[in-house]
Amino acid sequence: MQHVLVIQLARFGDLVQTKRLLLSLAARARVHLCLDASLAPLARLLYPWAVLHPLTAHGTGLAKAGTGAVLQAMLGQNRKIFSELQDQDFAEVFNLNRSPLNLALAALFDPELVRGHVWKDGQALLGSWPELAMRWSARRRLGLNLVDFWAHFTPFPVAPGEVNPEAKARGGGLGLVLAGRESRRSLPPEILARLAVAFLEQTGQARLFLLGSAAEAPVAKAVLRALPPGIAKQTKDLAGKTDWAGLVDVLLGLDRVFTPDTGSMHLAAHLGVPVSAFFLSSAWCFETGPYGLGHTVYQAVTDCLPCLETRECDQQVRCLDPFRNPGFVRFLLTGNPEHAPDGVLGLSSALDRLGAHYTAFSGQDADLPERQKFRDFLSRHLHLPGAAAEPPQPDLAARFYQDRDWLVENRQ
Repeated sequence: MQHVLVIQLARFGDLVQTKRLLLSLAARARVHLCLDASLAPLARLLYPWAVLHPLTAHGTGLAKAGTGAVLQAMLGQNRKIFSELQDQDFAEVFNLNRSPLNLALAALFDPELVRGHVWKDGQALLGSWPELAMRWSARRRLGLNLVDFWAHFTPFPVAPGEVNPEAKARGGGLGLVLAGRESRRSLPPEILARLAVAFLEQTGQARLFLLGSAAEAPVAKAVLRALPPGIAKQTKDLAGKTDWAGLVDVLLGLDRVFTPDTGSMHLAAHLGVPVSAFFLSSAWCFETGPYGLGHTVYQAVTDCLPCLETRECDQQVRCLDPFRNPGFVRFLLTGNPEHAPDGVLGLSSALDRLGAHYTAFSGQDADLPERQKFRDFLSRHLHLPGAAAEPPQPDLAARFYQDRDWLVENRQ
C-alpha cells in the first residue's frame, strides 16, 4: 500500500476541517499526518487510523515555559521529525498551508510529489487548484467550504454525505461555546445567556454546559452572572477544565450546541451533534460553516461582510445588531421568517455534488444566484458527475482562468 503525507500545521478547527481530504486519501493509501504536537491527542480521537508526526508549529502548550522552551522544541524535536519524514517513501505529499515551517517541510521532498504549497529551487510555488483559489479569494462572498477546498487537492474525494453523520439531538442539554479566537466574531456574554435561557425554557431542559479554553474563563463567569440563579446553579462551567477526550464526551451527549465559528463547532458537526452557529464579522458560513446535515446558521449580512479581523472596524460592529435585537430570541426559537430582525440570514445546512452549502429559510440571500453560478463553474472545472451537462460560465472562466494555465505546465 502506498503512503501519503498530509501537512496540516494550523489549529483546532483546521484539523477537523481536513477530514474529507484525509478520508479520501485513506480509501487508497496509508495516511500520515504532520501536525502541531498540541493537537496530536485530538487527532488520535478523530483519525485513529492515521500515522501521526507531531512537531512544534505554534508552541501551544509551551507558552508558560517561555520562548526558550519553544525554540528548543522546534530545534530539537522538529529536527527529529524532519529526519523521520525524510526516511519515508511517500507517493504524494499534501501541504495545505504556506507558513515558513510548511515550506521547510515541503522542501524535504521532490517537488513533483508535493500538492498544494511547493518549495522548488528556493521558490515558493502554488499548485493549480490553490492558485485558482487565490484568484477567487477576492470575492469571498461567493465562498467554498474549506472542507471541500482541501478535499479537492485529490481528484477522487469521498462524497460529501460520507464526511459527517446527520446531526441528531442526544438528550443531554445545551452546550454553549463561549468564544472563538477572534473576539469580534463572538457574541457578548449577556446575549449568549439570553439565548441559552430561551432555549432551555422552550425545551424543558435544565442542563447547560459552558465550553471553552482556560482563556474563556472570564467569559464563563460573565455568562453565569447573567443567567437566572436557578439555571446558573445547574450550569457546568467546563471552560479550561476538559481535555480533548472530555470535550468529545460532553459534546456526544448534547441536544444542541450554540457557537460562533470555532473548532468546537466543527468537532460537534464531526460527531453528528446539531449546531446553531452565529456568524458575524470576518466569519462567513459559506467558507467555514458547519459541515453536514442538520445544522442551522445565523449569518449577519451587511455590505461590509465578510471583513478582515485584523482591521479595525469603523462601523461600530453593526453586524452584531441583529443578535442584540430582542426579537432575535423569538426568531431563534420559532424559525419563523416573520420574526427575523433585519440584517441576518437564517440558513439550513445542505450538501450538493461539490460539498457543503446553506439554504436560506429566512432573509434574502442576495448572493445566491452568483454563488450558484460559481459552484457550477467549479463543478465543471473539477469534472464532477453531471457537471458537463450544466451550461458553461464564460464570464467566470474569463475572470478566473489565465493564459499561463495552458502555456505553463502546472502541478496539482
